Amino acid sequence: MKKVAFKFFTYVSIFLILPILKLFGKKYYETNVVPKLLTILCNTKPNHYQRKKVVPLATGDVVEIGVGPGLNLQYYNIENVNKVIGIDPSGELNKIAKKNADKVNLDIEFNLSSAESIDLPTSSVDSVVCTFSLCSIPDPNKALNEIYRILKPGGKYFFCEHGISPDISTRVFQNVTNIFYPKLSGGCHANRDIPKLITDAGLNIVEKDTMYLPGSVKFLGYNYWGLAVR
Repeated sequence: MKKVAFKFFTYVSIFLILPILKLFGKKYYETNVVPKLLTILCNTKPNHYQRKKVVPLATGDVVEIGVGPGLNLQYYNIENVNKVIGIDPSGELNKIAKKNADKVNLDIEFNLSSAESIDLPTSSVDSVVCTFSLCSIPDPNKALNEIYRILKPGGKYFFCEHGISPDISTRVFQNVTNIFYPKLSGGCHANRDIPKLITDAGLNIVEKDTMYLPGSVKFLGYNYWGLAVR
């Protein structure tokens, strides 16, 4: 029953509530509505279950792309991580992330910048983590090129993302809704080809799994997760 209710809430939000709220003004919508919306959609049990598959595997000096409200911070293995640098351009989400950072015993630095231009030296980090964020980066190719650049040779990129579905009917629906959905969801694209984006940047995918997340709406629910190496 909860899964049905969540799906109903998601569809009603996307196709009715969000367009109405955006009428009150773009600035109000982006600063007050979008951060809360993303926190709700990315804070479900299935999402957290997926996060726990990849985040604890990060080691050494770590960069997290799209750290957002800091939902991953609780899952880092503090015995294997030296430092986490969280990259995100949203000041509103950064405020939430700092509160979550206070709850964990990690050396964390937040950087209010975009993934397309990371202010770090080449070949300087051991691991990069990106979960449910590649969908909303304006230029994912440029961001992944930056990820490749900052990783040390042999460095690891841990990913967990929703993206294009292999099912034709769902894929068509993703392509159609993607005409307007990014404008309502803080730039989230439903139809990105995650594996292709990663390999186009020169990263080698060595582990990859896929599935529809339980209880999710299908056009946002096809999940890719795994490991790529520079």
